[in-house]
Order: sequence, then C-alpha cells, then structure tokens
Amino acid sequence: MFAVLKTGGKQYKVTSGDVLRVEKLNAQAGDKIQFNEILMVGDTVGTPLVEGAGVQAEVIDQIKGPKTINFVKRRRKHSSARKKGHRQQLTLVRIGDILEKGADKSGIAAAVSGRGLAIAAGAVAVVAAAGAVAVAASTPKKKAETKKAEAKAEAAPKAEKKAPAKKAAAKKEATAGGDDLKELSGVGPALEKKLHAAGVTTFAQIAAWTPEDVAAMDEKLSFKGRIDREGWIDQAKKLAK
Repeated sequence: MFAVLKTGGKQYKVTSGDVLRVEKLNAQAGDKIQFNEILMVGDTVGTPLVEGAGVQAEVIDQIKGPKTINFVKRRRKHSSARKKGHRQQLTLVRIGDILEKGADKSGIAAAVSGRGLAIAAGAVAVVAAAGAVAVAASTPKKKAETKKAEAKAEAAPKAEKKAPAKKAAAKKEATAGGDDLKELSGVGPALEKKLHAAGVTTFAQIAAWTPEDVAAMDEKLSFKGRIDREGWIDQAKKLAK
C-alpha cells in the first residue's frame, strides 16, 4: 500500500520501509512521529485530506542537503557581484505503518516542520505584543502621562507668543528714565542700542567717564576714537544740566 503525504510544503509518495528526506522537523533521532496530512491512501483520494489517515515514521537523523551556490553579477558602470552558499536543513526519516483510519488515536506525536514552528512562534509573539500594547494603553498612569503631554503641547505656542512681549517690556524697563542719547552728535538708533546694551542710558554716565572708561568703551564697542572726536563728554555735561 502507498500513500501521498504532505509536509514542509511538499508532497511525497511513500510506501512502508522507504527512507525519505523531508524539510526539517522538530524532532530528534530515534523519535517516533506521524504525518497526518495525507492526500491519498491506496485508492482513496482526500478532499483535500483523507480523514483519519496517517503515516508513521521514525527519525533517523538531522542532516543538511547539498551546497547550492547563488551568484549574482550586474554588468553596469558600477558593477557588483555577490556569491552566497546555502545548505538546506533536512530530516531523514524511515516510513513505518500506513494507516487508513484511526491515526488520531495512535498516540504518536504529529510531525511538525521547523518552518511551521517558527511561523507559530512568530504569531504568538505578535499576539503577545498586541496584548502588551493594549494593556499599556489602558493603564491609568499612561493615560495621565498622555494628557500631560497634550497639555504641554498646547501651552507651548502660548508661551512662545508671550516671550516677545516679555522681552519688549524688559527693554522698556531698562530704558525707562534714561536720556535720549541720539542728541549726541554721531549717535543714531543703532549706536544708541549698543550703548544701552553696554549699560549706558543717561548723559550723566557719559559725563562722568574717565580716560580709562573712554578707552574701555572704544575697545568694547569698536568706536575707534569717536568719543573724543565727537566730544561726547562735553556734550553730555551740557545736556545733563
């Protein structure tokens, strides 16, 4: 009697006593296994499987198939070549009894391919990850943190709008009570800003400058002798009165 079984995405026609190389199975040498995906047993054809049928086998060894070489070369200006070798993992089994019925009651473990096991493990990992995300999303602490982050995001544009207004108010406070330094010869709006930035806001401050102060201010603001040339100190003394 023969049977047609399916494992690892391939179909095999087998009889009792055959030695078969199949896609890697999750089993060790000496283990008894059973193939339950039977497409045909003798004259019985499955739709698509034959109900209750099975093929028992014994695992002989875990082996590797012959080496295959994958060589790719691209003939272009920037040519490239790639060479890879591969040996497929296989399981060597010896076919035993072929059961037309009652395979589900034999008590022998079903054959599971390594690829099927990996797919199942991946599915379990995906489900576990999805569950973890769902639990994390439903945690009150996480919800509270999300609300705080949203509140900060809404408050950020308002804070940015308030910042220029605060800077303008600070400038007004800094210059409040100060003199109009543009009355000095050669002093325009830009130069007045530099003087304010250096802490000079009144004529009295300029009138009290010593030669050392003048030299320091020339170097600090790159005036290059403008203070003496324009006579700011004398002008400041008159304007301060």
